Amino acid sequence: MDGRLEEKVAVITGGTSGIGEATAELFVAEGARVVICGRSVDKGQAVAARLGENCRFMTADITQEADIKRTIEDAVSGFGRLDILFNNAGGPTHGLVDAVEEEAIIYATRLLFSSAALAMKHAIPFMRAVGGGAIINNSSVAALRDNQGDLVYSAVKAALTHYSKLAGVRLGPEGIRVNCISPGAIATPIFWGGSARANTLSAEENDKKMQKLQANLARATPLKFSGLARDIAEGALFLASEEGRFINSHDLVIDGGRTSMFNEPA
Repeated sequence: MDGRLEEKVAVITGGTSGIGEATAELFVAEGARVVICGRSVDKGQAVAARLGENCRFMTADITQEADIKRTIEDAVSGFGRLDILFNNAGGPTHGLVDAVEEEAIIYATRLLFSSAALAMKHAIPFMRAVGGGAIINNSSVAALRDNQGDLVYSAVKAALTHYSKLAGVRLGPEGIRVNCISPGAIATPIFWGGSARANTLSAEENDKKMQKLQANLARATPLKFSGLARDIAEGALFLASEEGRFINSHDLVIDGGRTSMFNEPA
């Protein structure tokens, strides 16, 4: 690796599996010190142990502001600074236009939108202290077109994308860049119940589900193969590194061309 994040400190929410885990692995390989957080203690500790002394795990529920604040403050106290925030944590939500429930709207907003907005709030003072930073919010192609997720999920992700762009305009003069990534057709355990469900299955069962998922998702892109968590991690690395220094208020779509398809795959 080229040490593109040497001396940088990053916080990655939802870092115990999937995109978050792949990003933590890549960031550490590129020289960063990383704090990952999530609710799965066993999984988080295993990831941190595998990645070594430059990765630490903190138990956190990102729907709770106190947990978000504690994670960021502990990252700074443990590693001395904060340069990168990747708001990656999320999960499926549900809501039908003619039967949506208030609780579903509140939960989706807390999980997918306010968690990122509040993490940004608590990260900004520490980024100001070091002269700038990079914030990346994980959005979705569901924010861009129909039939990529349920109605509530899609609408809340659209709000996150717009918020990221406006935040970049406001924070750019201080050297804090804000961008988002919109993944599409990425094979991760979220499709069969998220990391909690994946943790209950054997390695063989997870491998079988992943192979089937990749085959199904391959039909959803012009490239005819599915994206992997590493593909999103590479995008996050670009946005967090010096190579992305002139990228701000941008939505980086990483979907293999999915959102340019006019018709649904047969």
